[in-house]
Amino acid sequence: MNMRFKDKVVIVTGAAQGIGRGVALEAAREGASLVLADRSPLVLEVLAEVQSGRDFPAALAIACEVDLETHAGAREMVCAAIAAFGRVDVLVNNVGGTIWAKPYQEYEAEQIEAEIRRSLFPTMWCCHAVLPAMIEQQRGVIVNVSSIATRGIYRIPYSAAKGGVNAMTASLALEHAQDGIRVNAVATGGTEAPPRKVPRNPKPLSEQEQVWYQGIVDQTIASSLMHRYGTISEQVRAILFLASDEASYITGTVLPVGGGDQG
Repeated sequence: MNMRFKDKVVIVTGAAQGIGRGVALEAAREGASLVLADRSPLVLEVLAEVQSGRDFPAALAIACEVDLETHAGAREMVCAAIAAFGRVDVLVNNVGGTIWAKPYQEYEAEQIEAEIRRSLFPTMWCCHAVLPAMIEQQRGVIVNVSSIATRGIYRIPYSAAKGGVNAMTASLALEHAQDGIRVNAVATGGTEAPPRKVPRNPKPLSEQEQVWYQGIVDQTIASSLMHRYGTISEQVRAILFLASDEASYITGTVLPVGGGDQG
């Protein structure tokens, strides 16, 4: 078994479901000591899975129920990691996701702000919270989960948020290479995933909203050279490659994982 994360302390945000859960479980298989962060109590189910010992005999893990749309939540997460394991080697910023799907002019002002809080601020806050520890130890890896939706339709606020993630990735890499810190991003394409246990938008879609959402799906598939959605495991492998020492000479890079769609 590949043990790329043996003796590594890895924080995974948005670990309760989807890509975040996939990253957490695979990192555990590869020997990571894990900090599983999410504001949903479902993260405790992932913790129990890791601690079951079936597939992860060497894994150590803790869970943090925190709201990463706040700076206080990000600080609490990093403090818990250091209290439990003494350091942070890898931070995977996975929190984010489109809440509404519609043409930009149809968004309400409050909805635009909510999209930015969901898909930009958690990455900003978590990077801000973890950097002092990584600077002090003069090493660390940050992998931000971005999106090819930086070039897409019917989710402009989300696109703007992920564009911000890309810009932050490049600038942080430039600023902190001198501190032994690598910062990269994976721009995920459309990804097949089980239905979310906690939906981003709890209200049922109207008939018009269903049409707009289908427009996103159609555009995503058309933009992919492979004309399909990816799988969670295809995203996980890219994220963990950049998080691992196999990518030791890669920083400041946004890697599109969208079947040829460059975003």
